[in-house]
Amino acid sequence: MDNEFKEYITFVVNTKDGAEVEMAVIDQFEFENKGYVAAALVDGDTVSDEGCFIYRVKVGEDDFKVEKITNQIDYNRIAEAYMDMI
Repeated sequence: MDNEFKEYITFVVNTKDGAEVEMAVIDQFEFENKGYVAAALVDGDTVSDEGCFIYRVKVGEDDFKVEKITNQIDYNRIAEAYMDMI
């Protein structure tokens, strides 16, 4: 059993119904010269291992901004490329 504590960078996204959900960055990658993060839901002090969500990311000097990928075809291509990388 691995009891090592991992610290994650987190961010908040809004769901379709307006609720805020905390996400943890579990990986970052580039695809077609654009930056992306793979993220998982945060539940209390735990990062879920159920599912992975991909977001486009823009890194600034002191912060980063995530953007939802709204085009389903683009999302599928990016997710498939990520799965091929891991």
